[in-house]
Amino acid sequence: MTVKERKERERAEREGLIVATARELAEQQGWEAVTTRRLAERIEYSQPVLYSHFRGKREIIGAVALQGAAELAAAVRAATSAADGPRARVAALARAYLDFAARNPAVYDAMFLLDGGLAFAQEDTPAPLKDAFAALMESLGEVAGDGIDPGLFTEMFWASLHGLATLTRTGRLLPEYAEPRVELLIDRLPMDSRGQGR
Repeated sequence: MTVKERKERERAEREGLIVATARELAEQQGWEAVTTRRLAERIEYSQPVLYSHFRGKREIIGAVALQGAAELAAAVRAATSAADGPRARVAALARAYLDFAARNPAVYDAMFLLDGGLAFAQEDTPAPLKDAFAALMESLGEVAGDGIDPGLFTEMFWASLHGLATLTRTGRLLPEYAEPRVELLIDRLPMDSRGQGR
């Protein structure tokens, strides 16, 4: 290994440590607790070292969001690949999405509620965000129905899942009705008797 390769590996490891530590601190105490000073103390590097990787908290939030998007895409694909038929895939997608949001609230916030400096639905949208949307559209596109744009349908279903995740977590929806809500949402999809989009 060359000196340059070793330095690049060490830099990548430090960056990974910063992101993992920020994520852990945010999940434990909320994003308000994540400061460059506290991160520097936890990882035992100076603040200038942190700033050599990220210009500030906003970029750290963005890095956590990209990591979360990759994890969400993987979770959705794993859940839908085990399901049999379009309706079952959509149900598995919905449950995987809501489970991810519930298990990773700070990551979910970084992805969708905080300013991580990431562009959505733009030319310069980072690949992990595009891939997370693609993971949703892979199953939702097949049930969108005739004449309905699959991308638009995916946006609407995603918005419904986001609303359920956010409102449940903030106590605006009773948790005991989580499963009936998912069933109701899926029952309203434009599917024929075979579970195919119409």
